[in-house]
Amino acid sequence: MARTVEVTVEGRAPNPWADSLGRAGVRSAQILLVITVVVVSVFALLQIRLLVIPVLIALILAAAIAPFVNFLKRRGLPAAAATGVAFVALLVVLAGVATVIVFSVRSQWNDLATQASSGLDQLQSFLLNGPIPVDPEQIEQARSAVVDFAASSQVRSGAITGLSVITEFLAGASLVVVILFFFLKDGTGIWNFFLRPYTGAREAKLRRSGTRTIQVLGDYVRGTAIVALVDTVAIGTALLVLQVPLAIPLAIIVFIGAFVPIVGATVAGILAALVALVASGPVVALIVVIVVIAVNQLEGNLLQPVVMGKSLQLHALVILLALTAGTILAGIIGAVLSVPLAAVVWAIVQVWTSDAPEPDTVDPDTQKPEPVDPDLVPADSART
Repeated sequence: MARTVEVTVEGRAPNPWADSLGRAGVRSAQILLVITVVVVSVFALLQIRLLVIPVLIALILAAAIAPFVNFLKRRGLPAAAATGVAFVALLVVLAGVATVIVFSVRSQWNDLATQASSGLDQLQSFLLNGPIPVDPEQIEQARSAVVDFAASSQVRSGAITGLSVITEFLAGASLVVVILFFFLKDGTGIWNFFLRPYTGAREAKLRRSGTRTIQVLGDYVRGTAIVALVDTVAIGTALLVLQVPLAIPLAIIVFIGAFVPIVGATVAGILAALVALVASGPVVALIVVIVVIAVNQLEGNLLQPVVMGKSLQLHALVILLALTAGTILAGIIGAVLSVPLAAVVWAIVQVWTSDAPEPDTVDPDTQKPEPVDPDLVPADSART
């Protein structure tokens, strides 16, 4: 019978981590470490969300308006003047849109809530007395579950009541304005400042990651705004033609809901259908549902691929998971920011896993290097 002889190297015992089980253990420990770091990082960011959320919003707005700044530069406007004009124009547009939304919805909000509640009651009555019997207790449980979820701390994550809400909102809005101005004015210099410790291939990939981030965020915001406008015009026109009451506030809610992919358009369509059910009957409500479904299909199959191109290469399941995670972590703001952030993360992963050569770090609109703030990047450390 053959005898098994254990071979050691330099008198040392065999490495217990060298076999398949040991390698699996090492990999598991690495995964657990990564998960721990991610959880701790998210928890830390949530503690300073009053700073993190304004930074993210300002970055998204800066990415969206960057082409306008470059357009003004190409027309011969100095960089500082172009930044100032674009900054003021963006603030005016945002203030105008917010004013129209607030005044249009606020004046008819009570009627809208009453109509939607009545439509929900009629729908419940139809389910109870319709051709397919439904247990009333199941309907009441489903309705209570929706109400409880809407009132839960998860949906109201980070929200507090009373004067603190107003204070937090004003502080956040002020931070957004200040940070947005500096992003537009010194964005390239700030990024170069953070890249100073890196050289070689790592610096090249970080620069490419920054370029892809701005591209993805800008394309997402501009594309979503165009899609939201088309949805608003199409559904709002249908509501006006069908003479559904509160058509303008409903169209505005459609515009706002379009910035929350998948879920926002669905909720806005359900609300419009409920109002139509109360005001004009089931036939008009059914027509509204058909219009909403048709617009959503047009948006998903034509508008988004054409307008956004490849800026949002995410599967619908990934979008839903990102929406869920964002809503749990940061409420409505998290739902709005989660999808573009997920798209940015995926774009950065593609950059770091790709072996494609690094393109020249030149602004594509001006075809010349972006100016760098000398206070942020000294001359002896400026990179070409």
